[in-house]
Amino acid sequence: MIRKQKYYYNSKTLSYEKARSTWRWKILKSLVYIGSVLFFGILISLLLFSYFETPEEKIVKRELTQMEDEYKAMEDRLENIEGIVDDLAKRDENIYRVIFEAEPISDEVRKSGIGGGNRYAELLNLPQGKLIRNTKLKIDQLEKQLAVQSKSYQDLRVIVSEREEMLASIPAIQPILTGTEGEAYLSSGYGVRFHPIYKTKRMHPGIDFSAPIGTEIHTSGNGVVTKVAKERTGYGYHVVVDHDFGYKTLYAHMSEIIVRVGQQVTRGETIGLVGNTGTSTAPHLHYEVFQNERKINPIHYFFNDVTPEEYEAILEQAELSNQSFD
Repeated sequence: MIRKQKYYYNSKTLSYEKARSTWRWKILKSLVYIGSVLFFGILISLLLFSYFETPEEKIVKRELTQMEDEYKAMEDRLENIEGIVDDLAKRDENIYRVIFEAEPISDEVRKSGIGGGNRYAELLNLPQGKLIRNTKLKIDQLEKQLAVQSKSYQDLRVIVSEREEMLASIPAIQPILTGTEGEAYLSSGYGVRFHPIYKTKRMHPGIDFSAPIGTEIHTSGNGVVTKVAKERTGYGYHVVVDHDFGYKTLYAHMSEIIVRVGQQVTRGETIGLVGNTGTSTAPHLHYEVFQNERKINPIHYFFNDVTPEEYEAILEQAELSNQSFD
């Protein structure tokens, strides 16, 4: 291969002469060439890294997304658990501790903070640190609430063991078995309801169980029958049981009464049959609970024969109807 000879114009001699390269010129040209290659190589690499992900980066990004989804799902589950713990605390405070006359536990104690404003600060430096911090905070708070609740139940267990007679006397079961298809069901709850006869809103001081005539009615706790009445209006055929410890129950609109005044009855014992007597528009049992002569919501006293889930369902069912049967 013949090398091409390069010429240049010499202005002094006014002629073209052969160009001769020095070693310095050759080195300089080489350095410029290498520098250009490096510059454009680095520039292209930066552009590729800026706009295109490597396989490793794609894997890491996918794992981070999955981790974020898992933490969010965990956070949702923790919120559900928080709701359950709050329900347990409300039931403990407003029912169990009231029934057994135990000292209340303040909200400050039940939901007191873990303490230390910078306790989770180091987590904020991690990827998705805020999400991890919030999740850990909720877990710590739930642990504290559950510890308080566990201690509360231990205290109540001691109180209950000391008050066995009281526990057997408290009206703690439904007077009619509900939930079976075709059998009785809770048809109206405690509170202001539309009266079917007077066509006005009135306080309904008990709850109604719709049931066929002749369905057995059971006393909800141990006690003594203090009243047996057969009236044409009002409660119709009805019975009052004194359970002692400040509790009484009333069972109204019966078709038949099978107990007498002064008779000792035990929880679950049949005291009469469902009817439609007195001021009533359909066969049902009207049931009331008294505590220290004050009428209270009987639903709060079904804790002896229903699960927490069944209890919530009963509460929901009681609110569905805004009309009573009496």
